Amino acid sequence: MKKVRVAVATKGKKGLEDEISEVFGRTNTITIVDIIDDEIRNIQVLQNPALSYRYGAGPILAKTLVDLNVEVAVAGEFGPSISTLLEDHKIAKVTMKKGTSVSEAIKFVQAKFVKELRC
Repeated sequence: MKKVRVAVATKGKKGLEDEISEVFGRTNTITIVDIIDDEIRNIQVLQNPALSYRYGAGPILAKTLVDLNVEVAVAGEFGPSISTLLEDHKIAKVTMKKGTSVSEAIKFVQAKFVKELRC
Protein backbone atom coordinates (compact mmCIF):
# COMPACT_ATOMS: atom_id res chain seq x y z
CA MET A 1 0.00 0.00 0.00
CA LYS A 2 1.42 3.36 -1.05
CA LYS A 3 0.15 6.73 0.08
CA VAL A 4 0.84 9.90 -1.88
CA ARG A 5 -0.06 13.23 -0.28
CA VAL A 6 -0.88 16.11 -2.63
CA ALA A 7 -1.22 19.78 -1.66
CA VAL A 8 -3.31 21.90 -4.03
CA ALA A 9 -3.28 25.70 -3.77
CA THR A 10 -6.98 26.60 -3.74
CA LYS A 11 -9.23 29.64 -3.65
CA GLY A 12 -11.70 28.49 -1.00
CA LYS A 13 -12.99 25.61 1.07
CA LYS A 14 -14.85 23.50 -1.51
CA GLY A 15 -12.48 20.52 -1.47
CA LEU A 16 -12.43 18.62 -4.78
CA GLU A 17 -14.93 21.08 -6.28
CA ASP A 18 -12.70 24.10 -5.65
CA GLU A 19 -10.54 25.85 -8.25
CA ILE A 20 -6.78 25.96 -8.28
CA SER A 21 -5.30 29.25 -7.13
CA GLU A 22 -3.19 31.23 -9.59
CA VAL A 23 -0.40 31.56 -7.01
CA PHE A 24 1.10 29.22 -4.45
CA GLY A 25 2.64 31.21 -1.60
CA ARG A 26 -0.29 33.63 -1.30
CA THR A 27 -3.09 31.15 -1.88
CA ASN A 28 -6.09 31.40 0.46
CA THR A 29 -6.27 27.70 1.26
CA ILE A 30 -4.42 24.46 0.70
CA THR A 31 -6.43 21.35 -0.11
CA ILE A 32 -4.58 18.25 1.07
CA VAL A 33 -5.53 15.05 -0.74
CA ASP A 34 -4.27 11.60 0.22
CA ILE A 35 -4.16 9.06 -2.58
CA ILE A 36 -3.83 5.49 -1.35
CA ASP A 37 -3.48 2.76 -3.97
CA ASP A 38 -4.80 5.16 -6.66
CA GLU A 39 -7.91 6.02 -4.62
CA ILE A 40 -8.72 9.33 -2.97
CA ARG A 41 -9.02 8.51 0.71
CA ASN A 42 -8.78 11.78 2.62
CA ILE A 43 -9.47 15.42 1.79
CA GLN A 44 -8.61 18.23 4.15
CA VAL A 45 -8.81 21.99 3.53
CA LEU A 46 -6.40 24.14 5.52
CA GLN A 47 -6.11 27.92 5.76
CA ASN A 48 -2.76 29.11 4.41
CA PRO A 49 -0.74 29.77 7.60
CA ALA A 50 1.31 32.46 5.82
CA LEU A 51 -1.51 34.36 4.13
CA SER A 52 -1.36 37.36 6.46
CA TYR A 53 2.44 37.71 6.35
CA ARG A 54 3.74 40.71 4.44
CA TYR A 55 6.97 38.91 3.49
CA GLY A 56 8.15 35.32 3.50
CA ALA A 57 4.88 33.54 2.74
CA GLY A 58 6.55 31.01 0.42
CA PRO A 59 9.07 29.62 2.93
CA ILE A 60 6.42 29.35 5.66
CA LEU A 61 4.07 27.47 3.36
CA ALA A 62 6.92 25.23 2.16
CA LYS A 63 7.74 24.29 5.77
CA THR A 64 4.08 23.52 6.39
CA LEU A 65 4.06 21.14 3.41
CA VAL A 66 7.24 19.44 4.59
CA ASP A 67 5.73 19.00 8.07
CA LEU A 68 2.61 17.49 6.47
CA ASN A 69 4.72 15.02 4.41
CA VAL A 70 3.44 16.36 1.09
CA GLU A 71 4.99 14.76 -2.00
CA VAL A 72 3.29 16.76 -4.80
CA ALA A 73 2.31 20.45 -4.87
CA VAL A 74 -0.16 21.84 -7.42
CA ALA A 75 -0.81 25.51 -8.31
CA GLY A 76 -1.32 27.87 -11.21
CA GLU A 77 2.16 29.29 -10.69
CA PHE A 78 5.18 28.83 -8.42
CA GLY A 79 7.59 31.66 -7.69
CA PRO A 80 11.35 31.09 -7.88
CA SER A 81 11.90 30.97 -4.09
CA ILE A 82 9.13 28.47 -3.39
CA SER A 83 10.23 26.39 -6.38
CA THR A 84 13.73 26.06 -4.97
CA LEU A 85 12.46 25.17 -1.50
CA LEU A 86 10.10 22.51 -2.85
CA GLU A 87 12.86 21.02 -4.98
CA ASP A 88 15.23 20.99 -1.98
CA HIS A 89 12.65 18.92 -0.09
CA LYS A 90 11.91 16.66 -3.07
CA ILE A 91 8.32 17.86 -3.43
CA ALA A 92 7.22 17.58 -7.06
CA LYS A 93 5.56 20.64 -8.61
CA VAL A 94 2.62 20.54 -11.00
CA THR A 95 1.49 23.71 -12.77
CA MET A 96 -2.12 23.72 -13.96
CA LYS A 97 -4.19 26.27 -15.89
CA LYS A 98 -6.25 28.83 -14.03
CA GLY A 99 -9.80 27.59 -13.46
CA THR A 100 -8.84 23.92 -13.25
CA SER A 101 -10.79 22.07 -10.56
CA VAL A 102 -9.03 20.23 -7.77
CA SER A 103 -10.62 16.98 -8.93
CA GLU A 104 -9.16 17.45 -12.44
CA ALA A 105 -5.74 18.21 -10.96
CA ILE A 106 -5.87 15.10 -8.78
CA LYS A 107 -6.77 12.94 -11.79
CA PHE A 108 -3.73 14.38 -13.57
CA VAL A 109 -1.49 13.66 -10.57
CA GLN A 110 -2.85 10.11 -10.35
CA ALA A 111 -2.10 9.51 -14.03
CA LYS A 112 1.32 11.14 -14.17
CA PHE A 113 2.86 10.98 -10.72
CA VAL A 114 1.45 8.30 -8.46
CA LYS A 115 3.05 5.36 -10.29
CA GLU A 116 6.34 7.26 -10.57
CA LEU A 117 6.40 8.09 -6.85
CA ARG A 118 5.79 4.46 -5.93
CA CYS A 119 9.09 3.35 -7.43
